[in-house]
Amino acid sequence: MSLNHTTSQELFKRAQHLIPGGVNSPVRAFRAVGGQPLFLKAAKGAFLYDEDDNQYLDLINSWGPMILGHAHEVIEKAVREALPGSLSFGAPTRREVEMAELIISMVPSIEKVRMVNSGTEATMSAIRVARGFTGRDKMIKFEGCYHGHGDSFLIAAGSGAITLGVPDSPGVTKGVANDTLTAPYNDLAAVQTLIDANPAQIAAIILEPVVGNMGLVPPAPGFLEGLRDLCTKEGIVLIFDEVMTGFRLAKGGAQELYGVTPDMTTLGKIIGGGMPVGAYGGRKDIMDAVAPAGPVYQAGTLSGNPIAMSAGIAALSYLNDNPQVYTRLQQVSDRMVDGMKNNLLQLGLNYTINQVGSMYSLFFTEQEITDFASAKTSDLQLFGKYFHEMLQRGIYLAPSQFETLFVSAAITEELADTYLAANLEALQAIHA
Repeated sequence: MSLNHTTSQELFKRAQHLIPGGVNSPVRAFRAVGGQPLFLKAAKGAFLYDEDDNQYLDLINSWGPMILGHAHEVIEKAVREALPGSLSFGAPTRREVEMAELIISMVPSIEKVRMVNSGTEATMSAIRVARGFTGRDKMIKFEGCYHGHGDSFLIAAGSGAITLGVPDSPGVTKGVANDTLTAPYNDLAAVQTLIDANPAQIAAIILEPVVGNMGLVPPAPGFLEGLRDLCTKEGIVLIFDEVMTGFRLAKGGAQELYGVTPDMTTLGKIIGGGMPVGAYGGRKDIMDAVAPAGPVYQAGTLSGNPIAMSAGIAALSYLNDNPQVYTRLQQVSDRMVDGMKNNLLQLGLNYTINQVGSMYSLFFTEQEITDFASAKTSDLQLFGKYFHEMLQRGIYLAPSQFETLFVSAAITEELADTYLAANLEALQAIHA
């Protein structure tokens, strides 16, 4: 089986002369799996269509936002109705107020919220606010958690639990790295060691409460609760980065699912209904530190963009009014994951699958995946072969072992079975 990708190949050739690496975000380049990226031109429901008119069942869903499927009629209607009023004002609008009310009603930990334009802006701003609120400089992040491309987050772990981080990208200064401490995910003892080594210096702990950026990794029992207790005890701002998990794992996100309340939350993806958007919010006393209410400066010309607000309000309102969406997502996701486990059992393979709700990952390793170190035991070459076998069977997966997959409400049980048949064939092909 071989699909024609001639037009995508021609576009990629042109793009490499015009755009760094030919793409506007690195993972799109397919370097982690080999080959060349596809150029997409349309999507509807559960399917993507590339420039060569090939159809694919989509398991990325724009990296999470398309929880209802592509081109959902409720969201499209909201955007069409907003368009005649202009694309941007750079001034307050009714929709910003309505969006804030909706977010606050759905995420109880958020008492006030500020709209921005991306998840990266949200996390950068949240860290600045936490530092301004506490008067402290340092932060703790976890290995393998991705919080956007802000300088503070592009830090690799040092050689030991109390070693300062080192820049993970050229252009990030050592000075910035000195204020970022790293710990293994799911390791409370390492966090305690960092706190003890930096008394009254840590402003915030930021993490993905369910990790989606080293593949899907859930929190170990007691991990989130332990972080909450440590932060309360030490006066540290606990930040849940729910850019991926917000409104996907539950109406109130991972914090609702696990019953742990952060001090601040960052949001993105689903709150834009597919449009570029982000937000950060939290306790009133913390958020009142943000200008113009307080001294911590943050601004954005397109923040609260009326088209993005319209799309986001439509998406969140639909989820809020139709909680059965989450039940269906769980059922279909369970069908897919259970079917994959049966396929592996049938073939005598012992690879690892992690799942939380409508997010899951297949890791090409027999080891339990609990952190970045264990995720890196995966066979990346084998994953690359699997990716291309699935692609040739019309299944569009994330082109990296270290990304989670997202199920949309547009995927029916019948489509889940189509996916499982492709999964079995692909696994057979790479082990032939």
